[in-house]
Amino acid sequence: MHTEQDTPTTLHALDTVAQATATAQSWHDVGEPDDFPDGAVWPVVAGGLPVAVFRQGEGLYALHDLCTHGAAKLSDGWVEDGCVECPLHQGTFDIRTGAPCKAPVTEAVRTFPVRVVAGRVEVGL
Repeated sequence: MHTEQDTPTTLHALDTVAQATATAQSWHDVGEPDDFPDGAVWPVVAGGLPVAVFRQGEGLYALHDLCTHGAAKLSDGWVEDGCVECPLHQGTFDIRTGAPCKAPVTEAVRTFPVRVVAGRVEVGL
């Protein structure tokens, strides 16, 4: 026999759907692997979000294209030793992890997974 406690409320059901939606990942085509030369940063838009894509050797990496310290585009920055330098205040972020490498940056920038499928680069959001 079911009691009222056993029956999920509409609010609980909606919350469960919202959590599943929030954790679901969608992949967005941003170009071909050759569009991203080694050691450079390229601005793209994935799902309406500005993303900076980097190639380091065979690896492709993606960061939110906005510095967490100032409102500068990281795709306007310089890449050196696996870090991108913000053009506004010269703080740097690790392109693989988004972690701050040099002050004045103290907060990590959001990272996104990158994959190559059928010769196309995709960013996961």
